[in-house]
Amino acid sequence: MNFKLVDSLVQLIESLDIEEYALLQDKLQNRIIQKTAGVCGGHACIRQTRIPVWTVISLQQQGADYQEIIRNFPSLTIPDLSAVQAYYENNKVEIDRVIAYHQDDADIEIDD
Repeated sequence: MNFKLVDSLVQLIESLDIEEYALLQDKLQNRIIQKTAGVCGGHACIRQTRIPVWTVISLQQQGADYQEIIRNFPSLTIPDLSAVQAYYENNKVEIDRVIAYHQDDADIEIDD
């Protein structure tokens, strides 16, 4: 590990003003949540996984906490889940619509 580089980055981050720091956080979170054509129907997923944001939000809406989600998806981290929350806050209509669509599909399958 390049400790000198890490120390330099820490100093640089500490020198940012509030707006620059917020922009950095936004950019980092945007790297965690990705949409890729052909992967999970093009829905927003968590970095290089096939775990859609809507799945995690749906689990949270059903009462799952971070620890339970991480137990079920051990590749996820707390920063991943924080990025999911931030994405959801900025894209509620999109995520709620996908959750409703999948809920409707589940209801139809149960009724059959």
